[in-house]
Amino acid sequence: MLSADPTRGRAAAAGSRRASRVSHGTTLAYADLHNHTLLSDGMGEPELAFASMRTAGIDVAALTDHATDDALTGLTSHKWHKLGKLADGAYRPGEYTTLRGFEWSHSHLGHINIWFTDEFADLNRAGDTAELYKWLAGTSGIGSFNHPGRQREQFGDFAYDARIAGHMVALEMFNNGDDYLFGGWPTHASPLVACLNAGWRTGLTGVSDEHGGDWGHDDDKGRTGLWITENTRDGVLAAMRARRFFASRVDRLRLDATADGVRMGGRLPIAQGDVTFRVDLDPGPQWAGRPLCLQVLRPGRDVPEVVELLHLEAGPDTRQVVKVTVPLDISDGDWVVLRVSDPTLDNPAPGPEGHPGNDFGLAYSSPWWLTGGSSPAKSSSSHRSGR
Repeated sequence: MLSADPTRGRAAAAGSRRASRVSHGTTLAYADLHNHTLLSDGMGEPELAFASMRTAGIDVAALTDHATDDALTGLTSHKWHKLGKLADGAYRPGEYTTLRGFEWSHSHLGHINIWFTDEFADLNRAGDTAELYKWLAGTSGIGSFNHPGRQREQFGDFAYDARIAGHMVALEMFNNGDDYLFGGWPTHASPLVACLNAGWRTGLTGVSDEHGGDWGHDDDKGRTGLWITENTRDGVLAAMRARRFFASRVDRLRLDATADGVRMGGRLPIAQGDVTFRVDLDPGPQWAGRPLCLQVLRPGRDVPEVVELLHLEAGPDTRQVVKVTVPLDISDGDWVVLRVSDPTLDNPAPGPEGHPGNDFGLAYSSPWWLTGGSSPAKSSSSHRSGR
């Protein structure tokens, strides 16, 4: 479990804020899973990166330098070995988990992070997504679709590959300071919709994608909140495989949620019916008194549909568990996501005019997936919400 020693940076200062009010058995860890160094196109010495993230209060940190077809700007076997030594040297099981990964980087197909592999695949080994997926399927690694919408072909329009359905665990919703809800709009559909509608079952992450030398110390950059049973590499891998995490760009924000008792990242064994979400949301003392909005996102053709919207005030409203009940129908699509936003600010990368997601995003839960089965006994004819 995480150390509660108050001398261990801002991470430990969170203390009691690490416990969920809607689930049991896990502890909140703050993660930054996407960072660069001089080993590819970053500006900072790799030897300093893990210590920098720890002093910034990060509990789980990864270095993921680019894997390209250029030995000068991309990983080589020597650089990969060095990353491994640095990660192993900084690893403190139970307190601080450090990971070596790589970012497969294609100029127009997209960038994909891979963690928990013994080797790396650059463009010489895997020249397109099909070759990368084949390679990944033969490993125990896990991956993420990075800054979706930035590269024009967007992973071949998120073409689904069943071979790696269990390997691709994440989609970046916050990268650096950007919200990718409408990444690439209007040329492309919302990456959230495109990815999940294609059949991928990815959780949602936030990352800093740091290219400077002050890893972890910039405010308002993406972070991932991981709900872990232990702060070890095995514990982190288990949480990521379970999609038991959320995306945030607010330092120390806590988000956990259940849908009819099923935790985010899980499967809802219903086809149709009212579903009650219990949401533990605490954006931290810096947000006291400020308005918040809780949005329930469902599949649309090009952008998500907001089927419920609940206005809150950070502080009094979020000191208790927030409850909202929404009728869901698998015929409308098989996923649902919660989005937390600030309704007083604009989304710098908006979607269609008038869309509720054009406000400033603060956090995203990982999805739930409807899997069919008997409808619950409670009626789905009414649409009610409340706390």
